[in-house]
Amino acid sequence: MAQLPLLLSVSAFEPMLASPPHNLLIVDVGKTERFEQGHIPGAVSVTPAQTQHSSPPAGLLPNPEALTQLMRQIGLTPQSHVVVYDDEGGGWAGRFIWMLDEIGHNQYSYLDGGLLAWQDEGLSIETEARPIKASEVSPASSGQHTISLDALNKSLAHQTYSIWDARSPGEHSGEKANAKRAGHIPGAFNFNWTDAMDSSRALRLKSLDGLQSQLEALGLDRNKTVVTHCQSHHRSGLSYLICKLLDQPVLAYAGSWGEWGNREDTPVETGP
Repeated sequence: MAQLPLLLSVSAFEPMLASPPHNLLIVDVGKTERFEQGHIPGAVSVTPAQTQHSSPPAGLLPNPEALTQLMRQIGLTPQSHVVVYDDEGGGWAGRFIWMLDEIGHNQYSYLDGGLLAWQDEGLSIETEARPIKASEVSPASSGQHTISLDALNKSLAHQTYSIWDARSPGEHSGEKANAKRAGHIPGAFNFNWTDAMDSSRALRLKSLDGLQSQLEALGLDRNKTVVTHCQSHHRSGLSYLICKLLDQPVLAYAGSWGEWGNREDTPVETGP
C-alpha cells in the first residue's frame, strides 16, 4: 500500500475498501451504541473511556496494562497503517493519534470529517462487528509527545512554548468553571476546537492555510513548540492533530485543566 496522507478524504479512502490492504486497520473511536448502529465497513471499535486514564486526571494515557490490552485487542501490529475517525469532528481521533505517537507507531491517517463526512457522501455503513485477530504487541509510552505539569509550569517564566487552550472562551476567561479554579494557564491563547470544523461540510476541517492564519493572529508562534490542552486532552486531541498537519512541533499537556485547575499551587490568569 502506498503511504497514505495524514489527512485522508472519504472520497479517496472509500475505493480502497473494495480490496483493502492487509495491513489496513480502521479504528472507530466513539460510543459502543453508535458503533453498533453503523460504522465504516471493517472498522474496529475503541470507546473514549479506553483511551483515558482510569483515575484523575483522565487525560493521561491509560495505565500500561490497559494500553497493552487495548492495542492487542484491536489487532495493532508494527506493520499496521491505522485510519482513525470519530463522529464529532476529530477530538477523539486526534487523541488516538497522540496515543500512537506515544507508543512510537507513526503509520496513521485521520479520516477527515469521520463518520459524518462518510454519511454525507452517502457511503455504505455496516452494523455488525467483524472478527478481530488479536496481536501480541507490547507498547510502551516514550513520553516524548507529552509535557508534565511541572515541566510546563517551570517553562512559563521563559515563555518557552506557545500554549494553545482548545476549550471554550468561557472556560478560558474563567466565566465557566470545570475545576476548583477557573481561568487559563498564563500566556495561553484560546482557539476553541469547534472553530476548526466546517459545520457546512459535515465537520470536515476548515482550510489549513486559513487555520494557520487564524492561529497566528491569536498568538501561535511558529518558532516555538506548541503545547496544547483542554479539560482532559479530548478536545485538544484535534488541536494536536492540526499542529501535525501544519508541520508545527507539538506536545500534549495531557493532564490539562483537569489537573492544572484542581491544584492550589499553579498560576492562573482570568479574562480573555
